[in-house]
Amino acid sequence: MKILAIADLESRYLWDFFEKSKIEGYDLIISAGDLAPQYLSFLATYAKVPVIYVHGNHDACYDETPPDGCICIDDTVYEYKGLRILGLGGSMCYNMGEFQYTEKEMHTRFRKVKRKIRKAGGIDILVTHSPAAGINDGDDLPHKGFQVFTDILDTYEPGLYIHGHVHKTYGRRFKTEDTHGKTRIVNAFERVSIDFTP
Repeated sequence: MKILAIADLESRYLWDFFEKSKIEGYDLIISAGDLAPQYLSFLATYAKVPVIYVHGNHDACYDETPPDGCICIDDTVYEYKGLRILGLGGSMCYNMGEFQYTEKEMHTRFRKVKRKIRKAGGIDILVTHSPAAGINDGDDLPHKGFQVFTDILDTYEPGLYIHGHVHKTYGRRFKTEDTHGKTRIVNAFERVSIDFTP
């Protein structure tokens, strides 16, 4: 399966210099958050595949202007062509904004979705906005990763983990790809093309 993963920065390559051929050949488009709803709506207009998303910590505008034609997968297991995709958006709580959570609050969200994971028989892809704790996250509170995400990777061993939130401009510690156990990790900053076999 070919996936276009996007997050944090609207790609000029896709938006300003758009050609339909640039999004052809993808089976799925996944947003890991903090993108203008108009951008997601634009991609959904031209893509012949689902555009799914989780909320980033700057996506409060989605309440008034949700991305048209897109599917929010926050707090659920979305199944598509045999793939089971768990979505948990948001970031660590640092100024009480919407889509910001404490570690305890994120763990509660995960606990509520565990029944859906069991019903689906596991997960193939984890999609979050923030990274997992200790895996390419930042030292400052806004960019600190969630321990519960690391626990999910250890427990369910999804083949793919897509996140955003950590920007390429943050310094030399930035990694587009990494691994954790059996899981391939992709930071979707701007855009990343992924070939994935579950």
